[in-house]
Amino acid sequence: MVQYAVTLKDGDWTVFSDGQAIERGLSRSAAIQTAKDLAFAAEARGDTVELLIQGYYGDLSRKLTGDPDNAAAD
Repeated sequence: MVQYAVTLKDGDWTVFSDGQAIERGLSRSAAIQTAKDLAFAAEARGDTVELLIQGYYGDLSRKLTGDPDNAAAD
């Protein structure tokens, strides 16, 4: 499984891949698009992907894809 996350870190929206920051200083929408693009590429390789996106107020949404038993989860 590959995990991508978009969170607010030190005042900037940051994209993480498996816990490591890979893109910093983005707008929230750009960070989400980057994470979705990475998730799409990983799914195309056949990986199961967990996508975590932090909301403006700290809430967290979660999607699990690539696993036929858990197509999506909140």
